[in-house]
Amino acid sequence: MTWTFIQRLLFLCFLGHGIVGNVLILGGHLYAFIMGPKRKSIDLILIHLAFANTVIFCTKGSRYVSTVFHLGNVLGNAGCKIVIFLGRVARGLSICTTCLLSVMQAITISSRTTSWRKLKPRSARQVLPCLLLFWVFNFLISSNLLFYITASQSTNSSALRPYVGHCDILPAEQFVRWLFLTLMTLRDVVFQSLMGWSSGYMAFRLYQHHKCVLYLQASRLQGTTSPEMRATQSVLMLMTCFLFFYWADFIFSFYIGTFLTKIDIIYHIKIVLTFGYASLSPLVLLSRDIHVAKCW
Repeated sequence: MTWTFIQRLLFLCFLGHGIVGNVLILGGHLYAFIMGPKRKSIDLILIHLAFANTVIFCTKGSRYVSTVFHLGNVLGNAGCKIVIFLGRVARGLSICTTCLLSVMQAITISSRTTSWRKLKPRSARQVLPCLLLFWVFNFLISSNLLFYITASQSTNSSALRPYVGHCDILPAEQFVRWLFLTLMTLRDVVFQSLMGWSSGYMAFRLYQHHKCVLYLQASRLQGTTSPEMRATQSVLMLMTCFLFFYWADFIFSFYIGTFLTKIDIIYHIKIVLTFGYASLSPLVLLSRDIHVAKCW
């Protein structure tokens, strides 16, 4: 009984911390985007990232709350479809937006002589088509959930298999299951490979710049951490956090989706992995973003 209470308390603290952190990021950059003298594309990307993470907490959090606290099926058939579908879409949007953020930062600090420096968006309006494309793409590769997710039935029908909480998944054809799992895998591999490359390039460029600054102003900067090195640490911290949580979450999701298993220990591990990046990324952004801190 005590362990169950502690487990529920930790879950609520984890959920509340993630929602508050992402709302702070969302509000701070939304204020800067609307009230600032220039509408920067980086603010729009961070607004979209914080919004996607907030949707993850609201959709997946509501399912886990009803399960952990034994509230019964409060979603219904349509609620199960919408909540699980939006949660999957928001996870994909978080992956794509983080990749866009990383690539755009790599382009920003690249040499002005490089040809792909021209790809840098000059205004927030140029980023909107890319974000819209992310929405369409993730809607399509998650559309199977609208057909195969249903609310749990009172009878133990052999046609239904447990998905999560009070929602079930209808057994799909083998071709359909592997098609959508393959599309999800390709999305994760492509976008996270771009993330890894851009993060490595940023770290390399910032380290080169840091060495140049130390060489020119060694006496003044000796023994201190330069802004370039702090930016490098921030990028590496954020990307390492992202890659760890999302690959671990993908492996568990792939295992559950393939074998349709529902073991308690796997279920609780997946809860932590699902909310891990969305909960910790606001800490990294708030600790490094002086502009948002001043805004609040």
